[in-house]
Amino acid sequence: MKEKKVNRIVLAYSGGLDTSVILRWLLDTYHCPVTAFVADLGQGEELDNLEDKARATGADSFHLFDLREEFVRDYVFPMFRANALYEGYYLLGTSIARPCIAKAQMDVVKSESADAVSHGATGKGNDQVRFELAYLAMDPGITVIAPWRTWDMRSRSDLIRYAREKGIPVTSTAEKPYSMDRNILHLSFEGGILEDPWAEPPKEMFLLTVDPRDAPDVPEEIVITFDSGDPVKVDGTSMSPGELLAHLNVTAGRNGVGRVDLVENRYVGMKSRGVYETPGGTVLYHARRALESLTLDREVMHLKDEWIPRYATLVYNGLWFSPEREMLQAAVDEAARGVTGEVRLKLYKGNVTVTGRRSERSLYDERFATFEEDRVYSQADAEGFIRLNALRLRIRSLMQGGR
Repeated sequence: MKEKKVNRIVLAYSGGLDTSVILRWLLDTYHCPVTAFVADLGQGEELDNLEDKARATGADSFHLFDLREEFVRDYVFPMFRANALYEGYYLLGTSIARPCIAKAQMDVVKSESADAVSHGATGKGNDQVRFELAYLAMDPGITVIAPWRTWDMRSRSDLIRYAREKGIPVTSTAEKPYSMDRNILHLSFEGGILEDPWAEPPKEMFLLTVDPRDAPDVPEEIVITFDSGDPVKVDGTSMSPGELLAHLNVTAGRNGVGRVDLVENRYVGMKSRGVYETPGGTVLYHARRALESLTLDREVMHLKDEWIPRYATLVYNGLWFSPEREMLQAAVDEAARGVTGEVRLKLYKGNVTVTGRRSERSLYDERFATFEEDRVYSQADAEGFIRLNALRLRIRSLMQGGR
């Protein structure tokens, strides 16, 4: 198949085996300049010397954007306001990163006057969908190049062989036991030895959290302050969104909090086993639920809970820039306006326990809730309430011949 003529390609580049090979393959296939773009979402040492690697492989230009604060402020925190959990467990650390990366990549497309984008996602994964839906939402005419769907390479062994033939500076070997994806929200593991859902993850695999059995024997107590739906302080110290999440990652990680091992349903149709470390995000999830129990109206809370699976699925499937996600977000943000207050939690050997919550916006009133004598609630009113709620049940029983 003849490749479409393009003038410049912006590649979402990580410096690993896949995108290093892709960079060179794009040059050999399309014979045009390739810009390597890197989004710093908190990968740490993985970002070292990436410009040198990219240029040694043939990149015409290089951009590295520090997106950590933007990522947490504009993507993670809005998603957390919705309490989004995919299939009851997954806090969507990889999923939510893709629209942030794609938006910045499209900014580079504009600044470089490029007409094509490329990524390293495979034809079996969710990320190809997430990246490309985001690209096309921002520029319907952009050319998208997905090498894994078009080239004749089918395995990591093929990529290693290609890299050696082309003199591409990579350090990967064919024996890598699993793949990892890291950002400030989480670290994910999949593939390799984890493809057997019966196989226990090796202890040495985890990087953000200690084994709960090795965590301190004394619980660690923290207090998180929320303002209008977002966390703003830990133990009374104000922090930016990125600083706060990074701080909680360390605190929760040393207590073994935030590990998840699940088999999930990919958007493209197959099941996949993933292992995740989300220490700070796990703490924030439990803290927010505790504060919402105090500050949200009952029907608002229940309606919001009905939306969680839908919202989470939109994020998982790559529809961050869709009108339906924006509509749900508007409602979620309206509900979050009253989520202000403090939550006290204990972290202990992998567990998060809420021990207190308080708020000036609290809907909890001891005068009504008490089991002691009160002067604001007439217990006799409950009889009529019950009989009215039972009316349809009584009628149904009568129709069925009940006494």
